[in-house]
Amino acid sequence: MKIPLIKATRSIAFKSIAVIVLILAVFSVVICAIGYDGFTDALVDQYTTDAFMAANVSTIMLLPEMIDYYMINGGDNYNWYNVYSLLKDTCNSTGVEFIYVIKVDQTDYNHITFVFSAKNSDSIYDEFPCGYVRETTNDEYRNAYRALYEGTLESTSVMRDSGNLSTGRHITVMIPLRDGNETTAIICVQVQLDKLEKARSTYVRNVVIVLVILAIVVIVTQGLYLNSVLLRPVKTITAESSRFARESVKRKKKLTKSIRNKDDEIALLADSIDHMETQIVDYISNITAITAEKQRISTELSLAARIQADALPSKFPAFPERNEFDLYASMNPAKEVGGDYYDFFFVDDDHLCLFIADVSGKGIPAALFMMSTKNVLSSNAMKSLSPAEILENTNDIVAKNMQDMFVTVWLGILEISTGKLVASNAGHEFPVIRQPDGKFEVFEDVHGPFIGGFQGVKYTDYEIKLGHGARLFVYTDGVPEATDRKNDMFGMERLVDALNEAPEASPEKLLENVRTSVDRFVKDAEQFDDLTMLCLEYK
Repeated sequence: MKIPLIKATRSIAFKSIAVIVLILAVFSVVICAIGYDGFTDALVDQYTTDAFMAANVSTIMLLPEMIDYYMINGGDNYNWYNVYSLLKDTCNSTGVEFIYVIKVDQTDYNHITFVFSAKNSDSIYDEFPCGYVRETTNDEYRNAYRALYEGTLESTSVMRDSGNLSTGRHITVMIPLRDGNETTAIICVQVQLDKLEKARSTYVRNVVIVLVILAIVVIVTQGLYLNSVLLRPVKTITAESSRFARESVKRKKKLTKSIRNKDDEIALLADSIDHMETQIVDYISNITAITAEKQRISTELSLAARIQADALPSKFPAFPERNEFDLYASMNPAKEVGGDYYDFFFVDDDHLCLFIADVSGKGIPAALFMMSTKNVLSSNAMKSLSPAEILENTNDIVAKNMQDMFVTVWLGILEISTGKLVASNAGHEFPVIRQPDGKFEVFEDVHGPFIGGFQGVKYTDYEIKLGHGARLFVYTDGVPEATDRKNDMFGMERLVDALNEAPEASPEKLLENVRTSVDRFVKDAEQFDDLTMLCLEYK
């Protein structure tokens, strides 16, 4: 009995079967791992999207100015109960576990006070009464609260899927509830991940079943063929299996058309692999199809916004080691991304270059054009050229290489030791200047053509002497041209008045005053243009 068994193990059929089974085992692990991660990411994205949708729906029910009223009354009033009931209905209709509204102790962000706490009717967890205070559970939540209150994040999410969790594995999304520019509370939505585990288990089980069936077919087929006609297609099939495990891409030419065997077990095996590839790819695609369209738009805008955010200086004070000046800038796009931009940097230790610009158009094309032009401007500025020469060189490059778009630019170079500012204007708005002990006034400088129209344009430098305490304010046309519902424009007069409300204020406060005045004027009218401002105080 032993000798036939030994011979069987040395046979070509046995070795072929052993090799095929081993390859299939490796293939199965790789495919399961790839599918497992893709499946998990798709469901986590879906759960997070659903939670943000529930949070945004909840903001409609909550009035920021009522939060303190609810806290004073401890939730013991009709309005509080009405909002609570709506939040609870939202939990049940969207399938989220919790929706709760909290105020955070901003001294150290270590304690939170519950205003509302509503749970899904199927939840096993307890709700917290209005006014209930508890400690922040960990640094991740503490940092999220801080970022939302300080306005560095518009929304965020926290995923808890490890450690000893009393509330189970879950995702919590957070958005601030703001009264004007002030965050009054945070809306939190918690989604449990137990359904994710069940869905993944089903996926793995289905994949294993398919692969087991495939292994049986391969073993039976391989046992019937002991000649070269068997080995060649097996090698072809094995190579395709390895390729798909590595690339997860369906074969352009079907495997059944690449082998000689027709209408036999080898052909069936090849067809099974073709079918399996289609099933696995389609299986993952079908899971992500629900959120594909939303994610496509969101990803494009997120990428463009991230590119734009990285291109603009946003950390202030920008030069904490320099006390000769102070500056602050902001950009609020009309869409998710905008066509305005600004920048400031040292040409050398005594010369600070700063510019502000407005690209024609809005959205992603304008943002990409902005990046290209900004890089050209910055590169020319580092060549120790005058502002006019910088604009001339930039215009020649832009007009030659970038068609159908243009940009207006104001650019100045400040000699810090003397306060001498040399500037040039390419079709941009007039700067507004306040000399020491004076008021802000519009400085009607010399305008050249916008950048990008045609090559060979010449620009003019002009000089301004800034005294100690002087302030320079530059902006894009979105500020004076902001319109209310009657299509009346904010205008330069209101802009100058807003600056002169507190002419000796810091640059950051001056920008805040202008934005407040614009918001007060336009009220609930839609913002049609980017609002970009930069202010420099020469100390």
